[in-house]
Amino acid sequence: MPTTLRINGTPHQVDLPGEVPLLWVLRDEIGLTGTKYGCGVAACGACTVHIDGEAVRSCQVALSDVWGEVTTIEGRGAPDAMAAVQQAWVDHQVAQCGYCQSGQIMQAASLLAENPTPSDADIDEAMQGNLCRCGTYPRIRAAVHTAARKLQEA
Repeated sequence: MPTTLRINGTPHQVDLPGEVPLLWVLRDEIGLTGTKYGCGVAACGACTVHIDGEAVRSCQVALSDVWGEVTTIEGRGAPDAMAAVQQAWVDHQVAQCGYCQSGQIMQAASLLAENPTPSDADIDEAMQGNLCRCGTYPRIRAAVHTAARKLQEA
C-alpha cells in the first residue's frame, strides 16, 4: 500500500514495506543523498533529519513510523536556524572530509530552534550523538555560537 510523505515541503508517494528505514526511502527511493549512512544503529548521527522539527536518526525510523513532515539537508534555504548554521559552518570552515556535516548541521539547527542561546555545555550535550572523524568539535561549537548570535540579530 503506497505511503505519502511530505519531504522538504513536497509530497512524495512511495510503495515500500513499512519496516524500510526512512534513510533508505530518502536516499534510494526519493534520491535525496545529502542524508548519509554512517553506522545503521543511530550511534553516529550522519543520518540525522528533522521530523516536525525534531532531530531524529533516519536509520532507525521505519517508514510506517514517520509521524510528520521530514526535512533533510536539501530542505535548506529558508531564513531559519538551518540556514544560519550552514553559513556559520562555512565561516568557521568546519567541514574537513564533510561526510558527517549534514547530520551535524541538522542536529545543530534543531538545538538552536529549541535553545536560541546555548552554552558550551548545552552544545556539547546536544551534539554528543553526532560523531566527526576529523575531530572538528571546537569549530562545530564555535559555529553553533555564531549561528545563535546571527539568529538573535535577525
